[in-house]
Amino acid sequence: MGMPPFVLASASSARRRLLQSAGIEPVVCPSDFDESQIQLSDPELLVQTLAQCKANTVAAQFESALILGCDSLLLVNGELYGKPVNSEEAIARWQQMRGGVGILYTGHALIDLSLQRTLIRTQMTKVYFAQVSDHQIEAYVATGEPLKCAGCFALEGRGGLFVEKLEGCHTNVIGLSLPILRSFLDQLGYDVTDFWQVMKPQAAQN
Repeated sequence: MGMPPFVLASASSARRRLLQSAGIEPVVCPSDFDESQIQLSDPELLVQTLAQCKANTVAAQFESALILGCDSLLLVNGELYGKPVNSEEAIARWQQMRGGVGILYTGHALIDLSLQRTLIRTQMTKVYFAQVSDHQIEAYVATGEPLKCAGCFALEGRGGLFVEKLEGCHTNVIGLSLPILRSFLDQLGYDVTDFWQVMKPQAAQN
């Protein structure tokens, strides 16, 4: 019996690339879940609930698979932020974030359809933002990168230049905590290395 397919219930290219860099080639199946349905004030509970709803929505399409749902939000000065709706909001948000500290919450929900088990957990990472200028903020927003990201920045992109340091899991800030994923697979009785894609060795160059 082979390994079940690993399904990513997200359209996030950053999460897909992160899994690929860790040797896992996911089946990408965006949930298209309407996040506005969920209204919760507690950030940890909110990202957990959204992650579970996304995973549940996609799980109905499969008979046997591992379904990973994730959701990320940034807490700054008591305000919770997801993706900015437009450039103006992104600029205003960066003007508030610069020189400050935020907490990036990512909820993770992994459903094992074969075992009928769901594991849920939140990872939190503290992000210290640089004191960037108005010009740098406007130039960054003009690239379009922050408009695609919860928290208004991509650590693995240009946004990484504007982050001073992190406290906690760095892959969490990209959209999914690899340590949590490994722990989930351990709890379900899998070995993460079993999901690694076999890489064909390149021919030796003479």
